[in-house]
Amino acid sequence: MQSGFYTVTGGMVTQFNRLDMISENLANSRTDGYKRKNGIVGDFLRIYQQKRDELPIPGQTKEAAKFLNRSINRVPRLTQEYTDFTMGPVVETGNPLDIALGEKNLFFAVETPQGIRLTRDGAFKLNEEGELVTRDGFKVLSRNYFGNHQAITIPEDAIDVSIAKDGRIEYLRQTAMDAPVYLDDLMVVRVDNLQDLKAEGDNYFAMPGKKLERQMNVVTDTRAVYQHMIEKSNVNPVREMTALIETNRLVEMYQKAMTAQMDDMNNDAINKLASTRA
Repeated sequence: MQSGFYTVTGGMVTQFNRLDMISENLANSRTDGYKRKNGIVGDFLRIYQQKRDELPIPGQTKEAAKFLNRSINRVPRLTQEYTDFTMGPVVETGNPLDIALGEKNLFFAVETPQGIRLTRDGAFKLNEEGELVTRDGFKVLSRNYFGNHQAITIPEDAIDVSIAKDGRIEYLRQTAMDAPVYLDDLMVVRVDNLQDLKAEGDNYFAMPGKKLERQMNVVTDTRAVYQHMIEKSNVNPVREMTALIETNRLVEMYQKAMTAQMDDMNNDAINKLASTRA
């Protein structure tokens, strides 16, 4: 196989991976609280230079590792995938159960079948039991959850629910409209290193290798909780469409290069180099 075929194939696979990320971003451009995915394209040589001192064979050295095929050293690779946690636009909805967070490293905590997960999507609602849940029906946790394991439940006689900037939830009763009643506090979690989070789909994040129940940094003094507001996706559709066009063009270029490698160069090798004429 011609050495150039490695580079062309690696480049095409990299662009296919980019297409997957761009498609996911475009599909979620109208999803509340969604954070766009992105990647860094590097080459094999850079990865090798970073890792060659950590070779698994005892006694291996930089010089001994030069057996690697130099023809694949410049193959482009998607070396890192990450989530862009910049804040999306915050819009007013008028819905008392829509809640936005004013800092990019703050998250709501919710209870899912896989355990506690974090989310930025504050489009909440009430289930049949009056519990505050996400659009998927997962319970939104209160600051006291680890003590009582109770959901945030809005009483049937509540006619006006208010959520303060520190997450304090109060409501008015139909029988005593002038006296707000304290209900609970929203659990708001601060994540110092956002790249520790792993996206699990459906707008939820986990922290692999960590017990969220024990290691969550629950905030008690925040002033960044905004009722009647919702954070939209931080995806810029125009930029994603531009990236989609660029990636498609690169795929077409790699296809032409593969055709040249497989057809034109092979034909030349057969018709010219293998010629037996004197």
